[in-house]
Amino acid sequence: MGDHEQDRLNSWLQRGNERQFREQMTMGTRLLQARMPKEALPLLSRAHEIRPDDVDAAMNLGSAYIMLGRHKQAVPVLERAVRQEPANPRLWINLGAAYLGNPLLASDEQQTRAIAAFQRALQIDPFAPSAAYNIGLIHVDRGERERAIAAFHLAARSDPGDMDAKRMLKKMVEAE
Repeated sequence: MGDHEQDRLNSWLQRGNERQFREQMTMGTRLLQARMPKEALPLLSRAHEIRPDDVDAAMNLGSAYIMLGRHKQAVPVLERAVRQEPANPRLWINLGAAYLGNPLLASDEQQTRAIAAFQRALQIDPFAPSAAYNIGLIHVDRGERERAIAAFHLAARSDPGDMDAKRMLKKMVEAE
């Protein structure tokens, strides 16, 4: 095969990979948004395989793993994405959720890593959705009442429509 033929073949293969990536991402994202992570996972895995450096593919794959309770598998995917795009608060929020795992079974180390990731999201974007609320929940689990109250205050201020944060804040204040 000559150089020209090889170039044409490589170009054709590249276009096929790009098309497959877009199709896998589009369908996988739709399934994920429809709360169907089990069905989305193979599509998002393939998209991530085709483009391992695509941050959106990594975030969606990490989200699918988290929704399926496969937190340990989400961690390396999201850690790599955070290294590529460290100023993305959504990545830090997802990484925090992956570090935490099952909140009822989380170790002190998992909670500490999750808090750090959620705090990083808040440093980037003080209004990062759910970051302060998740920090508050971890502090509740740790019995750190004042820190939980502060986190729920921040969550309620940053998102006045966050009824969960307001409810938890009221519950914590009334428990005094």
